[in-house]
Amino acid sequence: MSQTHEASEKASSKESLDLYQIEVQVLPRDTESHDENNYSDADYARVLRKVDRILLPLMWICYGIQQADKTSLANQAIFGIRSDTQLKGQQYQWLTTIFYITFLVGELPSNFLLQRFPMGRMLTIYMFCFGGCVLLVSIAQNFTHLLVLRALQGFFQCTISPGFVLLTATFYTVSEHSSRALFWQSANAGFGILFDLCSYGIALYAQKHPGGLAPWRGISVFLGSITILCAIVCFFLLGTPKEVRWLSREEKNMVNARVVKNKAGRDTTGIKWNWQQVNEALTDPQCYFYVCNAFLACVPNGGLSTFGNILSTSFGFTELQVLLVGIPRSIASLLLFLAVGIYTARVRNRRLWIMAAALVPPFAGFLALSLLPNEPRYKWVKWGLYFMNVPFVLTLFMGWTLITSNVAGRTKKTIISSATFLGYCLGNIVGSQIFKTADAPHYIPGIITCSICFGLNFLLVLAWRSYYVKENARRDAVLTRSGLSVDTQEETGRRLGEMDVTDSENLYFRYTL
Repeated sequence: MSQTHEASEKASSKESLDLYQIEVQVLPRDTESHDENNYSDADYARVLRKVDRILLPLMWICYGIQQADKTSLANQAIFGIRSDTQLKGQQYQWLTTIFYITFLVGELPSNFLLQRFPMGRMLTIYMFCFGGCVLLVSIAQNFTHLLVLRALQGFFQCTISPGFVLLTATFYTVSEHSSRALFWQSANAGFGILFDLCSYGIALYAQKHPGGLAPWRGISVFLGSITILCAIVCFFLLGTPKEVRWLSREEKNMVNARVVKNKAGRDTTGIKWNWQQVNEALTDPQCYFYVCNAFLACVPNGGLSTFGNILSTSFGFTELQVLLVGIPRSIASLLLFLAVGIYTARVRNRRLWIMAAALVPPFAGFLALSLLPNEPRYKWVKWGLYFMNVPFVLTLFMGWTLITSNVAGRTKKTIISSATFLGYCLGNIVGSQIFKTADAPHYIPGIITCSICFGLNFLLVLAWRSYYVKENARRDAVLTRSGLSVDTQEETGRRLGEMDVTDSENLYFRYTL
């Protein structure tokens, strides 16, 4: 009590007194905690290399496969799926819309299951199920068959992105979140290159051997089979630190000790659902920044993932040429992700600036694209303007990395992650409908809508960063008045994080910019 009384005399506000009282309450260590001083830098470097060597390639392959599964419809659209299944009007667009409707419906209950049960097992089960749905698309005969299968695929596929975001948080420190997440997210482009080449090979074979399996059906057989195979492998390798078998007990302790410095807790899969954190998540302003960012980024994403290849054919390219001219975009995206990942690992607090900058080229490119006449002589000019949309996905994916770094409290992280993917689904639902069949071949309204979203998202990201800057400054001022030493502040913040205290309650927590 004397310590508390002494601290209250130092503090110039009730808030700083409360901070010190919290610190005194948590000074005794719980028996489950892991002191990072128990291990050397060499120990940490060794376990980090092992995690990177096993986990990152696995996540890259899994994420790339599910992304190819999700967007395979765009390739199938130029190889006969619309004519072979007699799709009419907006039915093709509805195959993407229904995917994201069921994705949305499954988001919260599935994320609840990821918290309550072993994450690796749950992700594997879901992956096996959506792989089966993709495989069954190969025997679909009409719109109803496709609609049902796409609906089931969306429901089972809703776990991969939020699950991988949570996995990143359990294995890596804040300074590593961006680089590691951008690595596995780069599979969006990297695996896309492999998928386009395989699609090209399947389509070319079908052209040379008419009367066999239709190219779009072959694409489904290929993707569905490798997804199921990947799920089987993941059953033995994927999971949080306490679930995986490829880490020894001592190595698991090292991983947990490393992430204590995040002040956001450790691997807490299986903890009790906290309704107080649910309420806090829904009243936290940053939740709505995440949701709005996901929505505005995914309106263009939903439109282009559904109509990107069709739009390219409108420039004057043939179906096979569309696959080839799309490869440079994927290569540029892959290199951009890797470069930004390396940069953010070395330079702190640049993520939101990069997110804002990534929206400028697509805004200008799509605005110019909407003004050009649809003439063959502008084919490559239009391709170049369309190429300028490559950076915009950084805004969506880097927004996800901020969840791992800036949200503490296991239930709160689950809710904000689910809310973010709610915005993701709604954006893709809207985006899948902005390119209307009636607007072919120019699709000007859809292109203009994309440009508007890029501009609005740019303003949102600037406001988001300003919020974090002000909140960090407020916390710095409070702790300065409290009179606590820097070491005490750091130690207390870490212990509060281990107790599953949220970022809002833990004023020792600082938001990454």
